[in-house]
Amino acid sequence: MIGALWTAATGMDAQETNIDVISNNLANVNTTGFKKSRVNFQDIMYQRLREPGTPNAQGAQVPIGIEIGHGSKVSATQKIFSAGSVQNTGNPLDIVIEGDGFLQVLRPDGSIAYTRDGSLKQDSSGRIVTSDGYPIQPEIYIPQDATEISITSDGTVTVRIAGDNQPQQLGQIELARFSNPAGLNSIGRNLFEATVASGEPMVNNPGAAGYGTIAQGFLEMSNVKVVEEMVNMIAAQRAYEINSKAIQAADEMLRTASQLRR
Repeated sequence: MIGALWTAATGMDAQETNIDVISNNLANVNTTGFKKSRVNFQDIMYQRLREPGTPNAQGAQVPIGIEIGHGSKVSATQKIFSAGSVQNTGNPLDIVIEGDGFLQVLRPDGSIAYTRDGSLKQDSSGRIVTSDGYPIQPEIYIPQDATEISITSDGTVTVRIAGDNQPQQLGQIELARFSNPAGLNSIGRNLFEATVASGEPMVNNPGAAGYGTIAQGFLEMSNVKVVEEMVNMIAAQRAYEINSKAIQAADEMLRTASQLRR
């Protein structure tokens, strides 16, 4: 059996995964704080018919060998944490992280998740939460009689209370950083969770060394570039077609061989 059949099949399978990832990127082009993914490919093992440096019949060393590859595979899907475009919303509870860092949110099971989605809200008790109702950490409550909310670049949250001329400080937003953010697990709902690969979270105030700052009234949009993803989709489609042509060519060769007569 011609090995090209199976080799080209691995290429088609890898490109199917590539299209899946590109489709997810395009589906989230308007998702706040979304970070696109990129597929990394890797070649598979090789069959060596002759090692380089093997002596030939005359005793001379052969400078190059003979090896046949057995296709490709997906080695990783890597999150790209480049900054997305910034949109001015004017909403006092919309914030954008300018630089490195993630907001910390408390999930219902008591675990901490991390997000770049700064579209924050208030729940019925005045607590600052995400769109799914998960409170940010540390928790901050806004009084019902607050007339103005201010969030400074270092994450300090202050409000003005009706009848009080002095602003009241409510708390401070903290950011978490990771030595390897690409190692975070995507769990949906614009959330990530820490893994062994990402390392333990390092928590500090916005504006500290290595941490981004907070800008109020803005949102970070998806970092997906539609034109770039469309080009990647075309390249993946053509690679899939070329691998299918290799399978057809191998099939034609097998048919020719099967029709030989003595």
